Amino acid sequence: MTAMGPTAGSAQEATQGEAGQQDQPTQEAVPAQAGEAAGQAAETAADPYLWLEQVEGERALDWVEARNERALGRLTGDSRYEDIRARAEQLRTAEDRIAYGSIQGRQVHHFLQDSTHVRGIWRRFELSDYRRGRLDDFEVLLDVDALAEEEGENWVYKGRTCLGPDSSRCLVELSRGGGDAVVVREFDMTTKSFPIGGFRLDEAKQWAAWVDEDRLLVATPNDGGKTNSSGYPMTVRLWHRDQLLEDAKLVFEGETSDAFAVPMSIRRQGEGRYLFVNRAADFFSEELFRVSDTGETMRLPLPDDVDFRGVFKGQLMALLRSDWTVGERTLPKGALIAVPLDRLQAGETAAAQVVLAPGDKGAIEGVSLARDMIYVSMLEDVKGRLMTVRLDDRGGWASEAVNLPTTGSVRVTSTDDTLNLAFVNYEDFLTPDTLYTVEPGEDPSVAQALPERFDPSPYMTEQHFATSDDGTAVPYFVIRAKDLAFDGTAPTLQYGYGGFEIALTPGYASPMAQAWLKRGGVYVIANIRGGGEYGPKWHQAALKENRQRAYDDFIAVSEDLIRRKVTSPQHLGIYGGSNGGLLVGAVMTQRPDLYGAVVSAVPLMDMMRYHKLLAGASWIGEYGNPDIPEERQWIAGYSPYQKVSAERSYPSLFLTTSTKDDRVHPGHARKMAARMLAQGHDVLYYENTEGGHSAAANLKQMAVRDALIATFLLQELKPGGA
Repeated sequence: MTAMGPTAGSAQEATQGEAGQQDQPTQEAVPAQAGEAAGQAAETAADPYLWLEQVEGERALDWVEARNERALGRLTGDSRYEDIRARAEQLRTAEDRIAYGSIQGRQVHHFLQDSTHVRGIWRRFELSDYRRGRLDDFEVLLDVDALAEEEGENWVYKGRTCLGPDSSRCLVELSRGGGDAVVVREFDMTTKSFPIGGFRLDEAKQWAAWVDEDRLLVATPNDGGKTNSSGYPMTVRLWHRDQLLEDAKLVFEGETSDAFAVPMSIRRQGEGRYLFVNRAADFFSEELFRVSDTGETMRLPLPDDVDFRGVFKGQLMALLRSDWTVGERTLPKGALIAVPLDRLQAGETAAAQVVLAPGDKGAIEGVSLARDMIYVSMLEDVKGRLMTVRLDDRGGWASEAVNLPTTGSVRVTSTDDTLNLAFVNYEDFLTPDTLYTVEPGEDPSVAQALPERFDPSPYMTEQHFATSDDGTAVPYFVIRAKDLAFDGTAPTLQYGYGGFEIALTPGYASPMAQAWLKRGGVYVIANIRGGGEYGPKWHQAALKENRQRAYDDFIAVSEDLIRRKVTSPQHLGIYGGSNGGLLVGAVMTQRPDLYGAVVSAVPLMDMMRYHKLLAGASWIGEYGNPDIPEERQWIAGYSPYQKVSAERSYPSLFLTTSTKDDRVHPGHARKMAARMLAQGHDVLYYENTEGGHSAAANLKQMAVRDALIATFLLQELKPGGA
């Protein structure tokens, strides 16, 4: 299941109780309107920067403009900035990048952005050409730059959903400026146009799935739909081509407090199309409903925290987030399981089987379904490997390792239900991406390979384990020069995330990381609890009341770096985005003595109000509910906006966000900057006026973001450096 979590790249739950309103008069005390006004006045008195939550407010945008002018003046005026930006743009727009595509029958579809196609083109190759790396012969289906110019819109391409290899029809998602809200438009690949009378959904946070050529399952707030507390649709309807959306049949309606309800359509060759609605009460709970061809639904008897991964040969595939007892057997947390779908619909679970289970040091990271086999990407101490799984003659599951490198990251980029081949990417911190073609009975072959972007010979990668406060061993990777002096003077950047079961795995050094390494820096990735490095148990260890464990883990890595004399506090910087922005904000307020600089991108900061801002309510399953007194107390223990104080000294802070981020509210970063500036702290603030949650709408803006952050860190951690 794909969800809209606060990642600097996808939904969830909310309730509004009384605890968060304790400054407001009760209904019995004053009339409703007077009570509301008094409550707002009390809240404003407690938080004088609430006006910065008005995303497009004139006063707020004037404040942003002034902060941007200061940040850009300081950073772009640095002699190093332009070199870093130009090199980052060159790398991000290079024509020799791997064209990661999706298999659709005997063709491969790919979306390209480069210096010529800034917004991008959607194109397709013949599969036979693509798998041999012959990329000069392709067909352009949609030019987003040309479309934006023609329609006078700031279109950002957000993806497509196609009916299948035997149809020319797709649904294309376009965002104005890069936010999560999209316009959905039917596209005909034969005529390369949006047909008159085709399906179209006006801008909203929404999802749509094909039923057949003339019907969709749609989850949208438009024309009679409903929205939950998180701002996501809570109703799913069956929409016929020849009817008004407002007349579409209601298939499913969730609760206002739900995280989301997503329609799903899965096509399997020889099996037909399977329709589902995935209802999540919170970010890590799922109720899966099978939808009939006429729009009737029935809930399938699965655990409510299962992670649905598709249908394979009539069997429902899922990952378990907790142990599942079926009769006298217990299927273990973290395992990939299969259950015959017809038995599930009959209410039977006894036939559930374990397909593959990781060991204590492992996790299943990805599940990709091909025609007759399943590709499973796994982690072992945060390093990747690939397995294939297939049904044997006795109805059991047989697995086999694929011969790929095992010291970096292995990711399946595409499979298709019509073929048994997979495209699989391998990379590590110093080895550029290589895209392999993997097929049964053959050794993996290279389809495409990224050329080296820098000379890796002076550098090395190593993995260490720090000991957290409760004795847990926390892995982290260090990328450094081989001749590092270990005298505590190396400028070091420590990156982390620690949330939403997302693992930070080895990846080829980004343009910003390359700029950092070339200028004498050390780069560190901390694999703290809250992530998915060791499966559900690693994530669940830092949920809600245990959130502090993630921060303790991150601090333990910092202390270990200092203990080993890799660096010292004045040379140690930390960086995180979204939930990672919250991470570094919390750690900064708890241990400011450990750091010389902090970069917090598109962050959560005001955790007392996060659930009231944009998609925030959908993350209550991760953080807890500030409107419940007990949970409010946990959150108050680390919420950076409330913890920051004029009485303490903090490292220099660079806050970045986007006006168009409609997932994590820009008010978090704005208010944190305003409060800290008023307290007299050293804060730099930059807000891109477009770009959504990535804070960049195109590759050139990403290069600017890279250069701003790298320049800030060089200024703070290595004054006068090269």
